[in-house]
Amino acid sequence: MTLTADAIETLGRVSTATLTTILLKKGLRNVWMRGTRPIRPGQPRLVGPAFTLRFVPAREDLATPASWGAPISTRAAIEAMPPGCIAVAGAMGITDAGIFGDILCARMVRRGVAGLVTDGVMRDAAGVLSTGMNVWCSGVAAPPSVSGLTFVGWQEPIGCGGVAVFPDDVVVVDDDGAVLIPQAMLDAVLAEAPEQERMEAWIMAEVDRGVPLPGLYPMNDATKARYAAWKAAEGL
Repeated sequence: MTLTADAIETLGRVSTATLTTILLKKGLRNVWMRGTRPIRPGQPRLVGPAFTLRFVPAREDLATPASWGAPISTRAAIEAMPPGCIAVAGAMGITDAGIFGDILCARMVRRGVAGLVTDGVMRDAAGVLSTGMNVWCSGVAAPPSVSGLTFVGWQEPIGCGGVAVFPDDVVVVDDDGAVLIPQAMLDAVLAEAPEQERMEAWIMAEVDRGVPLPGLYPMNDATKARYAAWKAAEGL
């Protein structure tokens, strides 16, 4: 399924925590990208197709400042990013070489890229923050990418935070990090996500009014009947 504006709106109301529960019920346990933390508090929840970037370990003849001007470079990859995408950079969890700094982030903002997710780190934190780019990463480091990484391509399968990410898989990010929805499973997730959020909100309301957890979470048959009656009364 194509990621439509309606799909983005729907998923934008669903937490990554809820999405991991839905995907777990469908047999997918490994969908949360480790080491993807918001670089600043208060970043919006974002939904977008993955635009993948692949790094491998640095090799001295390839990972040089001159490589920044090569046809295969992070600079060239940024120029291929479509508006609304979420760039996902697989950096193998390396934390002593920053993959992007302020200039590259500023260009991504200008191109309309929604966000950047990486299991690596950024450099020039103050500059990156000043661009307004929404970033999820493992921290910051002063050295440039070529001190620890070689950039080798874009829009191909990568690993990010221990998760296999394919181009155009759906990425949702919020304060809890980045979660991947396989493109082939988007319809199924969209069908269940609003109901899962609604059910959990109802359960929380029940907790707030003092209902004990056994039989409530998870629901037993009696609780399911009460929930169904509540939905009917609300016209849901």
